[in-house]
Amino acid sequence: MAPYSRHPIVTMLQNNALLAQLKQQIRETTPRVEGVIKATQKAFGFLETDEGDSYFVPPPAMKQVLHGDRVQAVVHEEGDKKSAEPDTLIEAGLSRFIARVQLREGRLAVVPDHPSIKNVLKARIKRSLDEASIADGDWVVARLVRHPLKPDDRAFFTQIDELVAKADDPAVPWRVTLARHALEQECPDAGDDWPLLDEGLEREDLTAEPFFTIDSEKTRDMDDALRIVSREDGGWNLSVAIADPTAYVEEGHAADLEARTRAFTVYLPGQNVTMLPEQLADDLCSLWEGKERPVLACTLTVHADGSLGDYRFFAATAQSHAKLAYDRVSDWLEGQGDWAPDEAIAGQLKALRDLTEARSAWRAEHALVFKDRPDYVFDLDEAGNVLDIRTEERRIANRMIEESMIAANACCADLLARHVGHGIFNVHRAFEPEKAEAAQEFLASQDIQVEREQLTELSRYTELKRELEGRDDPWLDVRLRRFQGFTSMSARPGPHFGLGLPAYATWTSPIRKYGDMVNHRLIKRVLKGEQAPAEASLELTEQLTERRRLNRMAERDVKDWLYVRYLSPAAEAQEAFDAEIIAINRGGMRVRLTANGATAFIPAPLMHSDRDKVVIDDKEGRIQVEGEERFKLGDHIRVALTEAREETRSLVGRPTE
Repeated sequence: MAPYSRHPIVTMLQNNALLAQLKQQIRETTPRVEGVIKATQKAFGFLETDEGDSYFVPPPAMKQVLHGDRVQAVVHEEGDKKSAEPDTLIEAGLSRFIARVQLREGRLAVVPDHPSIKNVLKARIKRSLDEASIADGDWVVARLVRHPLKPDDRAFFTQIDELVAKADDPAVPWRVTLARHALEQECPDAGDDWPLLDEGLEREDLTAEPFFTIDSEKTRDMDDALRIVSREDGGWNLSVAIADPTAYVEEGHAADLEARTRAFTVYLPGQNVTMLPEQLADDLCSLWEGKERPVLACTLTVHADGSLGDYRFFAATAQSHAKLAYDRVSDWLEGQGDWAPDEAIAGQLKALRDLTEARSAWRAEHALVFKDRPDYVFDLDEAGNVLDIRTEERRIANRMIEESMIAANACCADLLARHVGHGIFNVHRAFEPEKAEAAQEFLASQDIQVEREQLTELSRYTELKRELEGRDDPWLDVRLRRFQGFTSMSARPGPHFGLGLPAYATWTSPIRKYGDMVNHRLIKRVLKGEQAPAEASLELTEQLTERRRLNRMAERDVKDWLYVRYLSPAAEAQEAFDAEIIAINRGGMRVRLTANGATAFIPAPLMHSDRDKVVIDDKEGRIQVEGEERFKLGDHIRVALTEAREETRSLVGRPTE
């Protein structure tokens, strides 16, 4: 007889369909919830449901999940306390991720580069990678291949798919950030042979006209040059000459397909990753002083009151007669500094200043004008160390170019809407229909009664926006943004609520935006009298929208990394800064430092030694300390930095008042 055999009753029960049915009934009657796992700095965590409920997840259960996992969980109740035990994975929080290699006694593992995930995950190396090239501390792209809550998986396991950077590479912030967002690391290279295409367009010769460019000192990819003439009856004729990469890059060419994939040039502190090959972006297409270039041009009339008149698009050959810099032009117009432009340019700059003031006044009355926010410029050495962070205000020269481009893009939108019916349009609705009602209720709670149409119709919205801005209430402005939508790319014309314009289509940056190249080709079709092709696919417009989002995230992430490195000495010294409160959540508040644009988090325990005396209303954006309101969104406060954490690229501070 065998030393061990199953009892017949056990075998019968295991195979019994009734038992399986009983198990299913128990499962169906057991309280269950679905939500997302939120890890903490300690061993426990929480499961947060879409309805806003939160369940405690004890340490043993947290070993089976990762921060960000969407799971189903069994709810356990002990008295008044409820906890959740995850047992079914719906969607893993990690799939492809950035990690650092950990080698311990020949055992390979990775630690995800995530502020809320500290798990050490076992790993293997993709077969095509050289195992000897991977060392402790290196940065890699990894992929989660096993999860304890998946059927037949008993533990977490990952695969290293790509080496991003060695541990001691000074370019780590840039390489890791680009890899995190799956963006290209290098500029495209498509050879040096770029003949000018015969497009069947007759180009007007503008080379004798004194066009000029205004950019930052270090700009190499100059898209736009201007020429302005004052009209005898008042107003101005403004000519905008735009670089013409489609004169070199045929649709469907390898460089065009690559540009379509990249969608935008990525601008990071100390590094640009161009959309087009550098031979085109920085040389053949760039409107360098003294170089003849093919351009797509528009001459438009701006009336003395700032309103737009007639316009005309045409192909041309132009030559910039001066490469000017924003600060020098602003200084000269403001009577500062010792630089002065040539005589042929000086009168134009004054005329462009007058046009800008007229155009700004018209938009303030009939459309909308963005509030000026400073730009923060990083000065780096060759190794990528931050030497300084400079504040660049939106001075008159910046506004001159901005207003010129807005006017030219408004003309492009009108042309495409009238003659083509489609293109690549920037569409921005202030409030999406599903959020308009919530915004209306919020405003009512502030004793501001508005009709639904004031949030959804452009003409009514511009009136409301001007009224709200007249209140000069930062808290109201920041709170209202929670209900507002984002700009998206659309093949069909639509309103741009942010600018207060019925339609907006950019064509003034084709070196750095693929959507502008698409619009160039459509404009050329109109000029040649050709039938327009089918409108851009939803896939393309969604890709352009998504790529723009990723580019902005990459720029933010690199800056956060550099901010932490630059401000580490300030955190050690607990140096104080002026700051603005830009966000409030259940754990504390986020502030932006006025001096350099860095963001820091102030956790609730640093607002008062007794956490229970800090009451945070994240929905209202207000914080009470000891029963009195102390902070609210939009407030300007004084903040001392206390920590600069490079592992999470985050700054921590405390209020000094």
